[in-house]
Amino acid sequence: MKPGRIHIGRLFLASALAMLCAGLALGVIASQAYLFPGFLKDRVSFAALRPMHVTAVIYWILMGATGAVYSSLEKLTGKRPGKLAFLQWLLWVTAGAGIFICYLRGQFGGREYWEFPPAWALPLAAAWMIFIVNFIRMSASIRRWPVYMWMWMTGTTFFLFTFAENYLWIFPYFRENFVADMTIQWKVNGSLVGCWNQLIYGTAFFLMDRIKRSAGTGFSRLAFAMYFLGLFNLMFNWGHHIYTLPTEAFVRYVGYGVSMTEWIIFARIVYLWRSTVTDVERHEHNLTFRFLVAADIWVFINLTQALFMSIPALNRYTHGTHVTVAHAMGTTIGINTMILFAACFEFFRGGPCDVRRPGRQINVLFWTAQFSLLVFWISLTAAGVVRGFWQMGDRSLPFNLMMEQLRPAFVLFAASGAMLMISLGGLALILLRRYVNCDWKEKNTPNISQIKKHEPTYRTTVKSIGEPA
Repeated sequence: MKPGRIHIGRLFLASALAMLCAGLALGVIASQAYLFPGFLKDRVSFAALRPMHVTAVIYWILMGATGAVYSSLEKLTGKRPGKLAFLQWLLWVTAGAGIFICYLRGQFGGREYWEFPPAWALPLAAAWMIFIVNFIRMSASIRRWPVYMWMWMTGTTFFLFTFAENYLWIFPYFRENFVADMTIQWKVNGSLVGCWNQLIYGTAFFLMDRIKRSAGTGFSRLAFAMYFLGLFNLMFNWGHHIYTLPTEAFVRYVGYGVSMTEWIIFARIVYLWRSTVTDVERHEHNLTFRFLVAADIWVFINLTQALFMSIPALNRYTHGTHVTVAHAMGTTIGINTMILFAACFEFFRGGPCDVRRPGRQINVLFWTAQFSLLVFWISLTAAGVVRGFWQMGDRSLPFNLMMEQLRPAFVLFAASGAMLMISLGGLALILLRRYVNCDWKEKNTPNISQIKKHEPTYRTTVKSIGEPA
């Protein structure tokens, strides 16, 4: 199939779903190291499995967010991303293949979460520049921007700046100063999360307007308040990552003051929106609605945890423990992944292979994922609390005995992780099967009349945002 005939948004989403499956499988394999320390040690070490898992998950988030933005813009403007977007996809795939080969060969050289040799950052940066160019080109015809347009613009531009900042360590001036190096590294990780949150939360607001067939959320004052708070957060909330470093006190205070506060507004927006969705709208967009509500519930759970973690006295006990991992997984899976699944089920609608109704299989997988994630989150939090008290205590108990005490939590962690892999992977495979059948098999590819019937183009006026789906 020629690049011009490929639906770029769904290509990115499908590729992201494949990376999600890989990330889930690698995470389950890596979790066995907690139960069986010598597991696969002679073939693939934990030092390689962990960054492979992290890279796959980051690919899921960034490629998924890219696909959601492209699909949303196409419906808003009627414009296609063009061949440059296919080059962007090729750069992502090429870099991903190179990064995984480096990990398998034991070739590292980066920093936390970006542990691959820095040369592979160049195609990623080039791909993101193409993304920015395409966003500007596609959005130029929209005169009055709803909040999600501003969020996508902010997320794309700030991500490139922060991603470049991530590689300041290659210069001796920063690398040779330990405190500066660690401060930038942890600051970057916090800011990058803020950047892709802008992309993903913006997608959530677009989906809310699409379900309601109105621009109520996109132009609401509360949504714009969240946008400006999110912008402030991505620039300053990283301060809560560096409590343990000897930096200026005001940096920690600012980080504490703004940390995770945007979640409160997001939860309020979703709550108000839910109360206005009619039964007809909920039925028409059942799966999209369901995953958005699930994300809202996980916002509340992670917000509660984040408020405790942001207290400096408590952060001393939680920093660097499994509590941090639990919070990261609760955010990545409970919020970001649920919103991206909502986008996938929405943008894979239409045509002869429609996926919109929650059949029994999808129902079972959905609820299994929610329950497994809750057990997963609780087990990691419990393990982190025990380890935190050990770290801040007199350490009279040897490390290996302390880890042995955590074995029940690790058993729950591994078991629930396996169930997460089965449930989320099952949902991903359902979507991928739909993508292969309808986007790649010529006999099932819908013709122009089917596309117009099932997926009408959203135009640039506010009124037309609510055109029937």
